[in-house]
Amino acid sequence: MDAARDVVVIGVDPHKRSVTIEARDAREVLRATGWFPTTTTGYRAMLRYCRQWPRRVWAVEGAGGVGRPLAQRLLAEGERVLDVPAKLSARVRVLDKGQGRKTDATDAHAVVMAALRDRNQLRELSLTEDLVVLRLLADRRDELSRSRAQGLNRLHRLMTELVPGGIPVKKSVPQYQTILAGVRPREPIGRTVRRLAADQLADLVRLDVRLKALKAELKQAVLASGSHLMDLHGIGPAGAARILADVGDVRRFPDRNHFASWTGTAPLDASSGAQIRHRLSRAGNRRMNHVLYIAAFVQLRHDTPGRAYYRRKLAAGKTPMEAMRCLKRRLSDAVYRQLRTDSQPNDPAVEAGSGGHSGATLPSSAADLTPHIGTSDQPQPEPAPTTLPGPRPTRHPSLTPRS
Repeated sequence: MDAARDVVVIGVDPHKRSVTIEARDAREVLRATGWFPTTTTGYRAMLRYCRQWPRRVWAVEGAGGVGRPLAQRLLAEGERVLDVPAKLSARVRVLDKGQGRKTDATDAHAVVMAALRDRNQLRELSLTEDLVVLRLLADRRDELSRSRAQGLNRLHRLMTELVPGGIPVKKSVPQYQTILAGVRPREPIGRTVRRLAADQLADLVRLDVRLKALKAELKQAVLASGSHLMDLHGIGPAGAARILADVGDVRRFPDRNHFASWTGTAPLDASSGAQIRHRLSRAGNRRMNHVLYIAAFVQLRHDTPGRAYYRRKLAAGKTPMEAMRCLKRRLSDAVYRQLRTDSQPNDPAVEAGSGGHSGATLPSSAADLTPHIGTSDQPQPEPAPTTLPGPRPTRHPSLTPRS
């Protein structure tokens, strides 16, 4: 017990040019505070200063965002790092004394108090090289995809000025190439617009080549990781890489409902008195939510169980938007089950049964989250696998002394 109390949690409020820390032990006794620049000299000074506590844990706010560079450097040094969500530290700061004033010192205090009081709910980071590679490739793919969308918008604007009567809807790159080949303006303005459109078209062709090569690399990396997410209809290499990179260890989600809350596909209870209703969740990981939306959209374009489920929702009186949300939740359950199956391939309790068909044959979307379940919201009558086992009760490693 004394050894556990010797563990010091170092709360870090990271910024682009500086970091502010506050260190407290397990009894919440203040040990030290400090401010360090984000230069190499400042980082080394902070590390030397904090090494006075042999048993230490770093709690970094936003370790997946602005705190990622610092968290990665600490992990490379063999340090133990917890990821403290910004929303959690903000709640601590608002409810703490000081009327919610926001300074670097109060932010660091909020981070360390959040880590001490909610340590069992926080995720300890690990330096997993294959996941880092997937994240880098997925981020690069997203950047190129955004550049392509912007370039396509610019090309469409130029083509509407070049073609008499304009172009009412956007076209594909080959279609724009065909249209541009048949336009030969003679006036100076028309020739300039055509030259700019040809340059923009050439940029899009180069982007398509790079995106195709990156897609092949992503597919190879996902398969090398042992994941079978691409077996789900509508999830390609880019979506699977994004899921694996953002989820990390799926065991941090006790069940599919927690996972759906994290993906933003679980409806929020807005009931009051005798009125029972739910509303759309704007929380959660929006990138994951977008991946599930794309998967649902792809399923609707093909003859899949997802489309059949969507049509049953429409027949039950739901609007197209509500039916789409139900399908996204159903896909969230399918992704969660596949992640659990991949993480425990020899565990029969998490093997996909007949409900594990590619994409959307798991138990219903909102069936377990609403007090009143309609017939269209109930699980299918087919044999369903047993409930997934919860995580094994273990002490959180963040405050367990090293041997």
